[in-house]
Amino acid sequence: MSFAHPVPPLAPAGILVSGRVMAPADQRGGVGGHPASLSKAAPGGPVKPHARRSLPLRVGTRGSPLALWQTRTFLELVLHFCPVLRNAKAFEEHVIATSGDRIQDKRLADIGGKGLFAKEIHEALLDGRIDFAVHSLKDLETELPPGIVLACTLRREDARDTLVLGPGAADADPADPFSAIPAGARIGTASLRRQAQLLHARPDLKVEMIRGNVGSRLAKLAGGECDGTLLALAGLKRLGLESHASVVLDAEAMVPAAGQGIVGVTVRAADTELHELLSGIEDRTARAVSRAERALLAALDGSCRTPIGGHARLLPGGELHLTGLVARPDGSFLLKRSLHGAAGEAERIGRELGESLRADSPADIFIS
Repeated sequence: MSFAHPVPPLAPAGILVSGRVMAPADQRGGVGGHPASLSKAAPGGPVKPHARRSLPLRVGTRGSPLALWQTRTFLELVLHFCPVLRNAKAFEEHVIATSGDRIQDKRLADIGGKGLFAKEIHEALLDGRIDFAVHSLKDLETELPPGIVLACTLRREDARDTLVLGPGAADADPADPFSAIPAGARIGTASLRRQAQLLHARPDLKVEMIRGNVGSRLAKLAGGECDGTLLALAGLKRLGLESHASVVLDAEAMVPAAGQGIVGVTVRAADTELHELLSGIEDRTARAVSRAERALLAALDGSCRTPIGGHARLLPGGELHLTGLVARPDGSFLLKRSLHGAAGEAERIGRELGESLRADSPADIFIS
């Protein structure tokens, strides 16, 4: 079985990749051919370019199929809201190998955490080798390196996790989403957050470490290296692999990672001109929920070995509901709480919920 997936080319006459302009391509759904998960009308209408800036703008990205999909789709979104840039070679793509991509035989928790997916990219940003960078927001540290700021967050794709099982798996009971997993099955994941919640619900299962991009993890499952795996539904959807999802897990049953399903863009703090351009297409809902989730994460201040989950959603009437989770990796302890309040106080809600969870959790959970 093949898990290859096309990486979308960029808009015509808009982006340079390795010195050549890529051909146009149709995209699924959304505004102007953009996937609906990244499409959002700019608050003030079309974004105005800054005439003094020299082109092309250099964008940094990881080289995985999902990272390239997110980066190229974001650039098409910028061109949609700033159409004058379509007549210029406005963007130049720079693929940057990160430590998180290179080291595949160890858990991220053992080599420095998710920040390793952004370390080299942010070094290139600070060195002036690129002008901005596109990330999965869940891979960004809550405290960015000095001189770097988050310019915008894009409309969230489905934040939920999904259970992917091998052929012949039983149908899941909606009231018990883990019931489809056979007793004693081997579930492959490198995420301590997913591991902790899975073992808390099903201590009979065996968790084995597998890493790699979405396609490689699906291939490992097909090759018999494990009986099932847990993946972000957003990644499967963006790569057209949603059909592999056996069970979509409710965000209360499996609390997602903070920022999961959201694309974030970073720039140099001093580059106010570019910051203004990119912030013009920010999604206000994504901004509110991501601020709550990242404030929760910062307040917990856990080590990279602390399983932490955070998921916020907006309610009718302008309120924000935030669920947070702290656990031990073996699932022997799990504390989950929720808090809600005005969306305009997203960071306060996140901070207060994080402080509450920390106060009532064993102190050793937060020790590196």
